Amino acid sequence: MSNIPETGRTPRVQIRLVVIQILVFSLLLTLGGRLWYIQIRNGKEYTDEAKNNHVQQVVQPAVRGSILDARGVPLADNETRLVVSASRTELMKMKDDGKAVLTRLAGVLGMKPQDVMNRIRLCDSKTPKPCWNGSPYQPIPVTDEATTQQALTIRESSENFPGITAEPTAVRRYPAPGKARTAQVLGYLSPVTDAEIEKAKDTDSPFLRSDQVGRSGIERTYDKELRGKAGVTRYEVDNLGRVMGQAESDPGVAGSTLVTSIDARVQAVAEYELHAAMKEVRKETDKITGRKYEADAGAVVVLESRTGRVVAMASQPDYDPNAWVGGISAKDYSTLTSKASNYPLLNRAIQGQAAAGSIFKVISASAAVRAGHDFNDRYNCSSSYSLGSRSFANFESQGHGPITLGEALKYSCNTVFYALGHQEWQRDGGIKPNKDAKDWFYRTARDFGLGAETGIDLPNEVKGRVPDRQWKQSFWEANKDVWCKQGKKGGTYVQQIAYESCLEGNQLKAYDSINFAIGQGDVLVTPIQMATIYAAISNGGTLYDPSVGKAVISPDGKSVREIAPKAHGKLPVGAQTIRDLDKGLRSVVEPGGTAAWRFGGWPQDKIPMRAKTGTAQVYGKQTTSWLATYTDDFTIVMTISQGGTGSGASGPAVRNIYDALYGLDDEGNQDLKKALLPQPQKTLPKINRYGTIDAPVVKPYDPASQKADPAKSDGPAQEGDGQPPLAGPPPVWRD
Repeated sequence: MSNIPETGRTPRVQIRLVVIQILVFSLLLTLGGRLWYIQIRNGKEYTDEAKNNHVQQVVQPAVRGSILDARGVPLADNETRLVVSASRTELMKMKDDGKAVLTRLAGVLGMKPQDVMNRIRLCDSKTPKPCWNGSPYQPIPVTDEATTQQALTIRESSENFPGITAEPTAVRRYPAPGKARTAQVLGYLSPVTDAEIEKAKDTDSPFLRSDQVGRSGIERTYDKELRGKAGVTRYEVDNLGRVMGQAESDPGVAGSTLVTSIDARVQAVAEYELHAAMKEVRKETDKITGRKYEADAGAVVVLESRTGRVVAMASQPDYDPNAWVGGISAKDYSTLTSKASNYPLLNRAIQGQAAAGSIFKVISASAAVRAGHDFNDRYNCSSSYSLGSRSFANFESQGHGPITLGEALKYSCNTVFYALGHQEWQRDGGIKPNKDAKDWFYRTARDFGLGAETGIDLPNEVKGRVPDRQWKQSFWEANKDVWCKQGKKGGTYVQQIAYESCLEGNQLKAYDSINFAIGQGDVLVTPIQMATIYAAISNGGTLYDPSVGKAVISPDGKSVREIAPKAHGKLPVGAQTIRDLDKGLRSVVEPGGTAAWRFGGWPQDKIPMRAKTGTAQVYGKQTTSWLATYTDDFTIVMTISQGGTGSGASGPAVRNIYDALYGLDDEGNQDLKKALLPQPQKTLPKINRYGTIDAPVVKPYDPASQKADPAKSDGPAQEGDGQPPLAGPPPVWRD
């Protein structure tokens, strides 16, 4: 027995016991609280998650809806292909990251191993195409062109190809009826990204990881309608992955069908004629520079004048949208995005910007009327117009004496519009504008719809530019530091321009307004803007939103939602001015007019034609060809970059498109059996009893069968359409 008194150790022992008890009690309390949180507070959530650990989903992608032309001809549909896919998740579990499997797969598919590996690598800012920009957790397509034998080899030797599948799958197809690619209008698809899945998860149209989404064109605009809803089947599995039973399923719903206002036959003609016109003009020599025209890009738009619906829209250079199906190759991607190929993905009908040249003069004539000038008064069409020491000339310095504004359109007389633009600039106070400056020319341009989107149902439309006083000020503020740094008084021409711009680049000068009056200087327009304007003149003044979509039809064919034409405004002039413009534009294709030599034999008494030619100067480049035309039914605008004169480059092609529409020969005789579309298509394609549409066959366009001599003329070529060579040092045109 110890000699230590019991009372000497009792306090220490008791303290230790108390501490231990507190610790034990705290641990028990913490554990109890955690159990309460898991089982009571969040019990249902964890129970659901536990259940999901034993549920596997099988996703059946929805069949994407077809895109049809106005008669039911497929512009985009689907075909069944054997698709070989690789599960990146499974491959990454292997010691060699699946390289051996992919090498064996490449041997079966007849591909290079590196090409197969490139297709399943993930995209980032540093990874070149091809790569996968979808979710890394879904099967990644390696090829959609596998043969039956290749698929059987993979499936029968599955132990040699873990993580590899070969399944029949509906794949997007762009059949190009009649060789009409309609590339930039249709757009293309690519896999959904994680960011898009996250953004759309709480919407009424969430994405699945298997989805393909529209990236451009109407594939993007109408993606929600076309995409449909994927089917999801859920299976209960045990810990070993064995299926124990089927849980609930969500049936898939195919995408809706989109009927467009495009006519595949007219589209084929428009694409062919634009390409042929550019090819032909490259044989011609620019008289100013002495070198061949480059004709490096172009666009053409065909609208229904009374509705704004797009009948055809072509842009050059173009591309084959099938290149995107199944993943685009590095070579194709490089071609589509390179400067050397001049960016074929660009839809120049809605994204190509250039000075308008003389087709702008309908706006200037309207501005003059709004400013108080009478349309039918006489205005002096002199051979040149002087501004200080500078002289601005008509084409080949030709004058016509006193003429009306209608005749100024007919002859495309620059000096009439120079004088009117200068006069209004002076009336507004010149470089020191009045507080109540009207700026009729600039205001009218905006009221006609320039400097704004037309509202077309295609993505990424550009606005163009109206270089008014406000734009001059903002442009100067953005660039003055650079100008002041580069400018030098008495230096080179470029240095002198920079010096002057530094000091007074925010001032709207007289020459700015003079050039603006003929569609030159800093003004930028798009073909769709000008087509909308000329269609409005044709229909009496209504500015319609151009539209490609015409109707959405449900997968079962029972529900049809028509997309009605929508107007966004009216021309800012009265009915009489519109009639005066119409009369002046009609005279352009009659004897003496700048487009008469391209419309010889046209039946004006039966199908009245109106037109305006334009040749826009671009600093550092060859001139841009413009031709804007309309009948009571259709409006056609064509432009060719670095293509020369309006009537010279674009004239034959536009005439050929009209001849194909109306079934006309060179003498103006009409054969309705040859007419592709003598009047706009008013009805929708008929749905048969099987819920499908019987599509007519579209044959490739054969110009030889359409007319005997596309270049036939009723007189000598009138190359000028009112745009003169620059006199003296040119102002800086900005394209």
